[in-house]
Amino acid sequence: MKALNTDKAPAAIGPYSQAIRSGNLVFVSGQLPIIPETGAFPEGGVQEQTHQSLKNARAILQSEGLDLNNVVKTTVFLSDIANFGPMNEVYAEYFSAPYPARCAFAVKDLPKGALVEIELIAEAN
Repeated sequence: MKALNTDKAPAAIGPYSQAIRSGNLVFVSGQLPIIPETGAFPEGGVQEQTHQSLKNARAILQSEGLDLNNVVKTTVFLSDIANFGPMNEVYAEYFSAPYPARCAFAVKDLPKGALVEIELIAEAN
Protein backbone atom coordinates (compact mmCIF):
# COMPACT_ATOMS: atom_id res chain seq x y z
CA MET A 1 0.00 0.00 0.00
CA LYS A 2 1.35 3.42 -1.00
CA ALA A 3 0.01 6.85 0.00
CA LEU A 4 -0.17 9.39 -2.82
CA ASN A 5 0.27 13.10 -2.27
CA THR A 6 0.56 16.09 -4.56
CA ASP A 7 0.58 19.82 -3.95
CA LYS A 8 -1.52 20.22 -7.13
CA ALA A 9 -4.57 19.16 -5.11
CA PRO A 10 -5.70 20.31 -1.66
CA ALA A 11 -4.00 18.69 1.30
CA ALA A 12 -6.10 16.31 3.36
CA ILE A 13 -8.06 18.17 6.04
CA GLY A 14 -8.02 15.24 8.43
CA PRO A 15 -6.28 11.96 9.22
CA TYR A 16 -6.49 10.48 5.71
CA SER A 17 -4.44 10.36 2.50
CA GLN A 18 -5.27 12.15 -0.74
CA ALA A 19 -5.19 8.68 -2.29
CA ILE A 20 -3.93 5.17 -1.67
CA ARG A 21 -2.48 2.85 -4.30
CA SER A 22 -2.98 -0.83 -3.59
CA GLY A 23 -1.70 -3.07 -6.36
CA ASN A 24 -3.08 -1.71 -9.62
CA LEU A 25 -5.94 0.19 -7.95
CA VAL A 26 -5.88 3.83 -6.81
CA PHE A 27 -8.49 4.97 -4.31
CA VAL A 28 -8.83 8.77 -4.38
CA SER A 29 -10.39 10.28 -1.26
CA GLY A 30 -13.39 12.55 -1.67
CA GLN A 31 -12.27 15.78 -3.29
CA LEU A 32 -13.86 18.99 -2.16
CA PRO A 33 -13.84 21.87 -4.67
CA ILE A 34 -10.91 23.61 -2.98
CA ILE A 35 -8.52 25.57 -5.18
CA PRO A 36 -5.08 24.34 -4.00
CA GLU A 37 -3.38 27.71 -4.45
CA THR A 38 -5.91 29.68 -2.40
CA GLY A 39 -7.68 27.18 -0.15
CA ALA A 40 -11.00 28.68 -1.27
CA PHE A 41 -13.90 27.36 -3.30
CA PRO A 42 -14.27 28.70 -6.86
CA GLU A 43 -16.75 31.51 -7.41
CA GLY A 44 -20.13 30.35 -8.65
CA GLY A 45 -22.25 27.33 -7.91
CA VAL A 46 -22.28 23.57 -8.24
CA GLN A 47 -20.94 23.56 -11.80
CA GLU A 48 -17.81 25.52 -10.89
CA GLN A 49 -17.38 23.36 -7.79
CA THR A 50 -17.76 20.16 -9.84
CA HIS A 51 -15.04 21.36 -12.23
CA GLN A 52 -12.71 22.00 -9.29
CA SER A 53 -13.41 18.68 -7.55
CA LEU A 54 -12.65 16.80 -10.77
CA LYS A 55 -9.52 18.87 -11.43
CA ASN A 56 -8.30 17.98 -7.94
CA ALA A 57 -9.00 14.28 -8.45
CA ARG A 58 -7.28 14.37 -11.85
CA ALA A 59 -4.19 16.03 -10.36
CA ILE A 60 -3.89 13.25 -7.78
CA LEU A 61 -4.17 10.59 -10.49
CA GLN A 62 -1.62 12.41 -12.65
CA SER A 63 0.87 12.29 -9.77
CA GLU A 64 0.81 8.51 -10.28
CA GLY A 65 0.94 8.69 -14.09
CA LEU A 66 -2.80 8.10 -14.49
CA ASP A 67 -5.71 10.18 -15.74
CA LEU A 68 -9.49 10.19 -15.61
CA ASN A 69 -9.62 7.60 -18.41
CA ASN A 70 -8.30 5.11 -15.81
CA VAL A 71 -11.32 5.67 -13.54
CA VAL A 72 -13.59 2.65 -13.04
CA LYS A 73 -15.91 3.99 -10.30
CA THR A 74 -16.94 7.36 -8.92
CA THR A 75 -19.11 8.48 -6.04
CA VAL A 76 -20.62 11.95 -6.13
CA PHE A 77 -21.94 13.51 -2.94
CA LEU A 78 -24.29 16.47 -3.38
CA SER A 79 -25.55 18.89 -0.75
CA ASP A 80 -28.85 19.08 -2.64
CA ILE A 81 -30.21 16.55 -5.15
CA ALA A 82 -31.55 19.51 -7.15
CA ASN A 83 -27.91 20.07 -8.17
CA PHE A 84 -27.76 16.65 -9.90
CA GLY A 85 -28.51 17.99 -13.41
CA PRO A 86 -26.00 20.87 -13.37
CA MET A 87 -23.34 18.60 -11.81
CA ASN A 88 -24.01 15.92 -14.42
CA GLU A 89 -23.49 18.40 -17.29
CA VAL A 90 -19.99 19.21 -16.03
CA TYR A 91 -19.23 15.59 -15.10
CA ALA A 92 -19.95 14.55 -18.72
CA GLU A 93 -17.15 16.88 -19.92
CA TYR A 94 -14.54 14.88 -17.98
CA PHE A 95 -15.48 11.29 -18.88
CA SER A 96 -16.14 9.42 -22.11
CA ALA A 97 -17.46 5.97 -22.99
CA PRO A 98 -17.08 3.51 -21.54
CA TYR A 99 -18.12 5.65 -18.58
CA PRO A 100 -17.08 4.65 -15.07
CA ALA A 101 -19.66 3.11 -12.80
CA ARG A 102 -21.13 5.82 -10.59
CA CYS A 103 -23.25 6.46 -7.57
CA ALA A 104 -24.57 9.97 -6.87
CA PHE A 105 -26.71 11.02 -3.95
CA ALA A 106 -27.55 13.91 -1.65
CA VAL A 107 -26.22 14.07 1.88
CA LYS A 108 -27.23 16.32 4.76
CA ASP A 109 -24.03 18.40 4.75
CA LEU A 110 -20.57 18.40 3.19
CA PRO A 111 -17.37 19.67 4.83
CA LYS A 112 -16.80 23.42 4.67
CA GLY A 113 -20.28 23.93 3.19
CA ALA A 114 -19.32 22.46 -0.20
CA LEU A 115 -22.04 21.77 -2.76
CA VAL A 116 -20.26 18.68 -4.15
CA GLU A 117 -17.56 16.17 -3.23
CA ILE A 118 -16.28 13.47 -5.56
CA GLU A 119 -14.28 10.31 -4.80
CA LEU A 120 -13.07 7.78 -7.31
CA ILE A 121 -11.33 4.48 -7.93
CA ALA A 122 -8.92 4.11 -10.84
CA GLU A 123 -7.10 1.15 -12.31
CA ALA A 124 -3.55 1.32 -13.60
CA ASN A 125 -3.05 -0.54 -16.87
